[in-house]
Amino acid sequence: MIVNNREYQKNAFLSSSNYLVSGLYEWNNSVVEFFKLRAANDNLAEENTALKNQIINLHNKLTTLQPELQDSIRFHIPPEMEYQFISAKVINSSTNKLQNYITLNKGAIDGVKVDMGVISDEGVVGIVKTVSNRFSVVIPILNPKIEISCKFKRSNYSGSLLWSGADYRYANLTDIARHVELSLGDTLITSGLTITFPEGIPVGNIEDFKIKESDAYYKIKVKLAVNFRTLSHVKVINYLNYKEQRNLENTSED
Repeated sequence: MIVNNREYQKNAFLSSSNYLVSGLYEWNNSVVEFFKLRAANDNLAEENTALKNQIINLHNKLTTLQPELQDSIRFHIPPEMEYQFISAKVINSSTNKLQNYITLNKGAIDGVKVDMGVISDEGVVGIVKTVSNRFSVVIPILNPKIEISCKFKRSNYSGSLLWSGADYRYANLTDIARHVELSLGDTLITSGLTITFPEGIPVGNIEDFKIKESDAYYKIKVKLAVNFRTLSHVKVINYLNYKEQRNLENTSED
């Protein structure tokens, strides 16, 4: 009655109501935009992976283009470069445990298999450990169960990357002899000696190194290229010749 019969109260009430309703609309739009943005990010990750696969195929063909006959052209792609990517999203992960794991929203029906390498746009993430139809679990480099072969970008000298369990930002590089020249900030990339990863993927940079006169090898601290606390989208590496190479190597070991 007060609102209907008195002009001032009526205007005040309508103004407050409009403010409340507009606030609700704004909140609703924010929620909708949030989910739209998340979906857009997922779509961009998928598109980025598809484009990356196309770029790899074109790059391999262009760099290995060889004339076989005068009027014909043959593409010869090195077998170790025949790989594709499968886009995936991180749906669960840990960084504060001694043995950390990452769960992805892609599995066997998407082509993911055990022992496939996993990377992000920043660099090396880890290796697929187990797979179900729709999900997969990755052992990241933040887990002492795996070692990644990497090398200095400027010298090609290789060593093994192993996590100490102390800090998610750092790992240790081993097997680097004292005669090797290195500097703070030197870039590490995958060496290609680990069948799971092709050569040249970023691993990290030298943060610190020490050596005593009695030591034969450096103690090297590496700042990892990947920030595992913000990791959301990854790419699973499908090395097309993995089975053939692995079977041959296993036969040679018998």
